[in-house]
Amino acid sequence: MNETKLWIEQEGEGPLLATSVHAGHDIRNELLPLIALDEATRLREEDPYTDAWVHVVPSWLIPKRSRFEVDLNREREEAVYLSPEIAWGLHIWKHPPTQKAIHRSLEEYDEFYEELGEIIGDLVKHYGHLVIFDLHAYNHRREGPDFPPADPETNPEVNIGTGSVNREIYGALVERFVNDLSHANFLGRSLDVRENVKFEGRQVAHWIHEKFPNSTCVLAIEFKKIFMDEWTGAGFVKEIEAIRDALASTLPGLLEELKSIPIK
Repeated sequence: MNETKLWIEQEGEGPLLATSVHAGHDIRNELLPLIALDEATRLREEDPYTDAWVHVVPSWLIPKRSRFEVDLNREREEAVYLSPEIAWGLHIWKHPPTQKAIHRSLEEYDEFYEELGEIIGDLVKHYGHLVIFDLHAYNHRREGPDFPPADPETNPEVNIGTGSVNREIYGALVERFVNDLSHANFLGRSLDVRENVKFEGRQVAHWIHEKFPNSTCVLAIEFKKIFMDEWTGAGFVKEIEAIRDALASTLPGLLEELKSIPIK
């Protein structure tokens, strides 16, 4: 594990950025002996393979740390899971981390948001408006690998979280994105894409929209884990690639919609 590299990034051309804040699996060496969870349980609650999809856009930021060290999509006061109540009932620690260790994890949290703000600021300054893919995945077989999956009526294959989006500015863009992704080819069929059914977007989206309220549209995209076995961690290559291609197919529509939004 790399103890120093907190993320990998690229800043390219165009008004599109992506991040996958729960794809990371690294934990600092000083914390590893304290973690009570085995590798499989950790991986089950992380979002493996979502970092493969950020590359559909020119700019991206991929944190390397596990959410079990610091969760970048939680409010800062809950970013380090210190109780089972904020971590799906899981007992994370054999022994609680020291205040010094917690402080270091929160420093990483602050460093990430500082870097994210700098990247977004640069892109907004250059392009006026920016769309951010906030990529996640969610479990739908929590009862176990041999039990039926969660009810598809309340668990869409793709949940688009737009709870903090400025609809006056970006409403048409959101509708275009949902429609285009719904009609993308996913292994010969369409994906079930719905808005704000399970998730509306959390800290990444809220933070960006608060800091850049009239110039950013964060699409918090949660893919149901139909692209992997959530109990073994094994990925399904065809499904992962098909999701990447489906996301890529929405880019022309997003760019077209962005051109129609006045820059103030």
